[in-house]
Amino acid sequence: MSKCVFCEIANGRIPSIRVYEDNDFIVFMDINPVTNGHCLLVTREHYSTLVDVPDDILAKALPLAKHLAQAVMLGVGATGFNLIGNNGAVAGQLVDHWHLHIIPRWEKSELPLKQGDPADMTKLPFVADAIRTNL
Repeated sequence: MSKCVFCEIANGRIPSIRVYEDNDFIVFMDINPVTNGHCLLVTREHYSTLVDVPDDILAKALPLAKHLAQAVMLGVGATGFNLIGNNGAVAGQLVDHWHLHIIPRWEKSELPLKQGDPADMTKLPFVADAIRTNL
């Protein structure tokens, strides 16, 4: 089994350009940035997806992401940002270690995202019921 690249980065075995670190998280610059200033918020411990991360760690992640997003926008002069978490290969997760992308945005910058097609309103309540059943 191959080693997790984010665990290797967190443990200092692979170099990275770090922006922030504490006992639970590291934040480093993405080496394949979507926009200038794109960075990754990564848990120090290995968790594959969001559903694997303990609640006490998740409770710290969003306030940290907020703080980082503000610093990123000021640092690169962005007027907005995307906070993206891909969970599972089918969702575009390339590294099997939970993380959030903080991607600065400017008025003319674009990401390859598009709005979905209108929902079938006769089916939507049944989908909502199926989700509620599993809460």
